[in-house]
Amino acid sequence: MPTEAPASGGYLEILRAPHATRLLTGTLVGRLPSGTGPVALTVFTRAEGGSYTLAGGLIAVYGLAMAVGQPLLGRAVDLKGQPRVQLPAALLSALGMSVLAVGGIGNLFLAYAAVLVAGLFTPPLEGGLRALWPSVLGRADQVHRAYALDAVAQEVMFTAGPLLLTLLVALWSPAAALLVINVLGVLGALSVVLSPPSRAWRSAPREAHWLGALRSPGLLALLGSFFFVGLALGSITVAAVAYADDLGDDAVYGWLMAALGLGALIGGVVYGARQWAGAPERRLRVLVLLLAVGYLPLVLVPGAVPMAFLAALAGVFLAPSIACAFIVVDRHAPAGTVTEAFSWLVTTFGVGSALGSAVSGPVVEVAGTPAGFAVAGVGGFVAFLVLLATGRVLGDVIPVRHAVGGGGGSAPLPGARGENDARSSGNERNGAAEPGFSTGRQA
Repeated sequence: MPTEAPASGGYLEILRAPHATRLLTGTLVGRLPSGTGPVALTVFTRAEGGSYTLAGGLIAVYGLAMAVGQPLLGRAVDLKGQPRVQLPAALLSALGMSVLAVGGIGNLFLAYAAVLVAGLFTPPLEGGLRALWPSVLGRADQVHRAYALDAVAQEVMFTAGPLLLTLLVALWSPAAALLVINVLGVLGALSVVLSPPSRAWRSAPREAHWLGALRSPGLLALLGSFFFVGLALGSITVAAVAYADDLGDDAVYGWLMAALGLGALIGGVVYGARQWAGAPERRLRVLVLLLAVGYLPLVLVPGAVPMAFLAALAGVFLAPSIACAFIVVDRHAPAGTVTEAFSWLVTTFGVGSALGSAVSGPVVEVAGTPAGFAVAGVGGFVAFLVLLATGRVLGDVIPVRHAVGGGGGSAPLPGARGENDARSSGNERNGAAEPGFSTGRQA
């Protein structure tokens, strides 16, 4: 059952916490290169005289490299700390895009190598921020609200980022826009890693194991579900392009994507403004089911205005589902693997989205635009079925209380219990027992 959040516990209190605004803003700015990457690569390639096929190839290499690099860099952050990994990675990623911007597409080997480096070394700022929230905010109810704020801020970034890119292209050129966006990305990462919470953060002690975060059955179940959530979202982007083509108005695509983002923003704000009783694992199943149901009306493909309304409705449960997934990741990730675990969620969601785009294209060509939107509904329901089928391994987690020790963990805050347990230190980031593991054998 939801309860109204106390006035002192809202978003403003989170943003007033020391370093919180800096960390959130720095992370969003640092993620501009990855958030605008596909659009920037398309615009740049076309301006250089390249084909859409070449643009698609560069985007595919960039996306696959990110999918490989995020969990690897996330594990490195857990082992070495944030500044020693995030900043060098941001510099190398920006260097890759800069080589592309300066060298162009004349040398295809160099172009592909440049985007490979840019994608592979994209810093895992998302996972890093979520690992920092407990040490910055202290109380788990605030951390959970920060996850919702994080999900809402993503929608703002994915909307504002392409607009900023378009403005830079109009003022200068696609190459200059690519350079500026990546310089901003480095500055954002620099702002984060120079902050006291980032410099002080240390992961919990971990047992060396090649599977790392993937040792958790509950985390694997969540990743399996959100692969299909990503597939659903990726299919919508392609189906929306087909819908705009059917109407003969390219601008309709932008309006549909904006409506989808607006719905997610509204849903995230409302979700984060309340405290929710009960285990987040159960709540996530309900949210993903509602997300899947929200995708179904899109197959009606009515006129542009009602379609925009349906797109907004389809987006309402996206940010709440993502925010709740953050909590579940935090509860199920083995100790010492928090950044890696969040990075795996980013990777899985991204790979699912890419596959959704790839599947939806042929479906639209064979069966029409409504069938493309139907792929989203199918993906959403499969995501729900995965959560339902894995309820045993993704079951409720009983928080474990650790005594304050020499850097390995910290005590729960006074008065916290159950889902509201939180760590007052950045050294131990979650309050969860590790499903399937003895508490004496932490990864």
